[in-house]
Amino acid sequence: MPTTTSPSSQVVRDAVAPVYEFSTHRRVEFADTDMARIVHFSRFFDFMEAAEHEFLRSLLGDGRQVHFEHEGHEIGWPRGRVQCEFHSPAKLGDLLDIRVRVLRKGSKSLTYRFDLSIEGRRVATGEITAICCRIGGPKLQAVQIPAELASRITEAPPRTDESAS
Repeated sequence: MPTTTSPSSQVVRDAVAPVYEFSTHRRVEFADTDMARIVHFSRFFDFMEAAEHEFLRSLLGDGRQVHFEHEGHEIGWPRGRVQCEFHSPAKLGDLLDIRVRVLRKGSKSLTYRFDLSIEGRRVATGEITAICCRIGGPKLQAVQIPAELASRITEAPPRTDESAS
Protein backbone atom coordinates (compact mmCIF):
# COMPACT_ATOMS: atom_id res chain seq x y z
CA MET A 1 0.00 0.00 0.00
CA PRO A 2 1.73 3.19 -1.08
CA THR A 3 1.62 5.98 1.43
CA THR A 4 3.48 9.21 1.92
CA THR A 5 4.02 11.20 5.07
CA SER A 6 3.21 14.87 4.95
CA PRO A 7 6.27 17.02 5.70
CA SER A 8 4.48 18.94 8.44
CA SER A 9 3.88 15.74 10.38
CA GLN A 10 7.38 14.25 10.27
CA VAL A 11 8.30 13.04 13.74
CA VAL A 12 11.80 13.87 14.94
CA ARG A 13 13.03 10.85 16.92
CA ASP A 14 15.34 12.95 19.07
CA ALA A 15 12.63 15.41 20.07
CA VAL A 16 12.41 16.03 23.81
CA ALA A 17 8.61 16.07 23.96
CA PRO A 18 6.74 12.82 23.23
CA VAL A 19 4.25 12.91 20.36
CA TYR A 20 0.58 12.01 20.15
CA GLU A 21 -0.32 12.81 16.55
CA PHE A 22 0.76 11.78 13.07
CA SER A 23 -0.60 12.47 9.58
CA THR A 24 -0.17 10.68 6.29
CA HIS A 25 -1.84 10.36 2.88
CA ARG A 26 -2.96 7.47 0.74
CA ARG A 27 -4.29 7.38 -2.81
CA VAL A 28 -7.30 5.10 -3.35
CA GLU A 29 -6.31 2.44 -5.87
CA PHE A 30 -8.44 0.09 -7.98
CA ALA A 31 -7.75 -2.85 -5.63
CA ASP A 32 -9.26 -0.80 -2.75
CA THR A 33 -12.64 -0.45 -4.44
CA ASP A 34 -15.73 -2.52 -5.03
CA MET A 35 -17.86 -2.77 -8.18
CA ALA A 36 -19.23 0.74 -7.59
CA ARG A 37 -15.63 2.06 -7.48
CA ILE A 38 -15.99 3.22 -3.90
CA VAL A 39 -13.66 1.98 -1.17
CA HIS A 40 -14.75 -1.39 0.19
CA PHE A 41 -15.43 -1.12 3.92
CA SER A 42 -12.76 -3.68 4.82
CA ARG A 43 -9.98 -1.57 3.26
CA PHE A 44 -10.41 1.18 5.85
CA PHE A 45 -8.93 -1.18 8.45
CA ASP A 46 -5.88 -1.66 6.18
CA PHE A 47 -5.54 2.12 5.78
CA MET A 48 -5.68 2.65 9.55
CA GLU A 49 -3.16 -0.11 10.23
CA ALA A 50 -0.75 1.23 7.60
CA ALA A 51 -0.95 4.72 9.16
CA GLU A 52 -0.33 3.25 12.63
CA HIS A 53 2.73 1.41 11.29
CA GLU A 54 4.10 4.59 9.70
CA PHE A 55 3.64 6.40 13.02
CA LEU A 56 5.51 3.72 14.97
CA ARG A 57 8.29 3.41 12.36
CA SER A 58 8.79 7.17 12.50
CA LEU A 59 9.40 6.84 16.24
CA LEU A 60 11.55 3.71 16.11
CA GLY A 61 13.82 5.00 13.33
CA ASP A 62 16.85 3.33 11.78
CA GLY A 63 14.68 1.37 9.36
CA ARG A 64 13.15 -0.64 12.20
CA GLN A 65 9.83 -2.29 11.61
CA VAL A 66 6.77 -2.43 13.83
CA HIS A 67 7.58 -6.01 14.82
CA PHE A 68 11.04 -5.90 16.38
CA GLU A 69 13.28 -7.71 18.82
CA HIS A 70 13.40 -6.45 22.39
CA GLU A 71 15.30 -8.19 25.20
CA GLY A 72 15.60 -11.36 23.12
CA HIS A 73 11.91 -11.57 22.21
CA GLU A 74 9.98 -10.53 19.11
CA ILE A 75 7.47 -7.80 19.87
CA GLY A 76 4.21 -7.43 17.93
CA TRP A 77 0.94 -5.54 18.24
CA PRO A 78 -2.16 -7.76 18.00
CA ARG A 79 -5.53 -6.04 18.13
CA GLY A 80 -7.69 -6.00 21.22
CA ARG A 81 -10.42 -3.88 19.65
CA VAL A 82 -11.14 -2.26 16.28
CA GLN A 83 -14.02 -0.18 15.02
CA CYS A 84 -14.79 2.05 12.07
CA GLU A 85 -17.68 4.37 11.30
CA PHE A 86 -18.30 5.48 7.73
CA HIS A 87 -19.47 9.01 6.98
CA SER A 88 -19.11 9.48 3.22
CA PRO A 89 -17.67 7.49 0.33
CA ALA A 90 -14.10 7.54 -0.93
CA LYS A 91 -13.69 6.77 -4.62
CA LEU A 92 -11.07 5.46 -6.98
CA GLY A 93 -8.28 8.05 -7.31
CA ASP A 94 -9.19 10.06 -4.20
CA LEU A 95 -6.34 11.15 -1.92
CA LEU A 96 -7.17 10.27 1.67
CA ASP A 97 -5.76 12.35 4.49
CA ILE A 98 -5.26 10.05 7.48
CA ARG A 99 -4.70 11.50 10.92
CA VAL A 100 -3.62 9.27 13.81
CA ARG A 101 -4.03 10.38 17.43
CA VAL A 102 -3.07 8.46 20.56
CA LEU A 103 -6.21 8.46 22.70
CA ARG A 104 -4.93 6.22 25.47
CA LYS A 105 -1.47 5.01 26.40
CA GLY A 106 -1.44 2.14 28.84
CA SER A 107 1.62 0.31 30.09
CA LYS A 108 0.92 -2.54 27.63
CA SER A 109 -1.40 -1.04 25.01
CA LEU A 110 -2.08 1.95 22.79
CA THR A 111 -5.50 3.13 21.61
CA TYR A 112 -5.51 5.21 18.45
CA ARG A 113 -8.18 7.33 16.83
CA PHE A 114 -8.11 7.66 13.06
CA ASP A 115 -9.72 10.46 11.08
CA LEU A 116 -9.87 9.84 7.34
CA SER A 117 -10.88 12.73 5.12
CA ILE A 118 -10.69 14.03 1.58
CA GLU A 119 -10.05 17.77 1.22
CA GLY A 120 -11.68 18.38 4.61
CA ARG A 121 -14.71 16.11 3.99
CA ARG A 122 -14.98 13.48 6.71
CA VAL A 123 -14.94 9.98 5.20
CA ALA A 124 -14.44 7.65 8.17
CA THR A 125 -13.41 7.60 11.81
CA GLY A 126 -12.08 4.61 13.66
CA GLU A 127 -10.25 3.30 16.66
CA ILE A 128 -7.73 0.54 17.18
CA THR A 129 -6.44 -0.75 20.49
CA ALA A 130 -3.13 -2.51 19.93
CA ILE A 131 -1.58 -4.63 22.67
CA CYS A 132 2.19 -4.89 22.98
CA CYS A 133 2.98 -8.62 23.04
CA ARG A 134 5.79 -11.10 22.83
CA ILE A 135 5.03 -13.13 19.74
CA GLY A 136 6.51 -16.21 18.13
CA GLY A 137 6.17 -18.53 21.10
CA PRO A 138 3.41 -21.00 21.89
CA LYS A 139 1.13 -18.14 22.99
CA LEU A 140 1.01 -14.35 22.97
CA GLN A 141 2.09 -12.62 26.15
CA ALA A 142 1.21 -8.98 26.85
CA VAL A 143 4.31 -7.04 27.92
CA GLN A 144 5.24 -3.49 28.85
CA ILE A 145 5.73 -1.18 25.87
CA PRO A 146 9.53 -0.91 25.55
CA ALA A 147 10.77 2.26 27.27
CA GLU A 148 12.52 3.55 24.13
CA LEU A 149 9.13 3.64 22.38
CA ALA A 150 6.91 4.47 25.37
CA SER A 151 9.00 7.56 26.16
CA ARG A 152 8.31 8.96 22.68
CA ILE A 153 4.51 8.64 22.87
CA THR A 154 1.96 10.49 24.99
CA GLU A 155 -1.82 10.74 25.02
CA ALA A 156 -3.46 13.42 22.94
CA PRO A 157 -5.29 16.13 24.85
CA PRO A 158 -9.06 15.51 24.93
CA ARG A 159 -11.11 17.00 22.11
CA THR A 160 -14.84 17.55 22.04
CA ASP A 161 -15.17 16.13 18.50
CA GLU A 162 -13.74 12.74 19.58
CA SER A 163 -16.86 11.28 21.07
CA ALA A 164 -17.30 7.55 20.61
CA SER A 165 -17.24 6.74 16.92
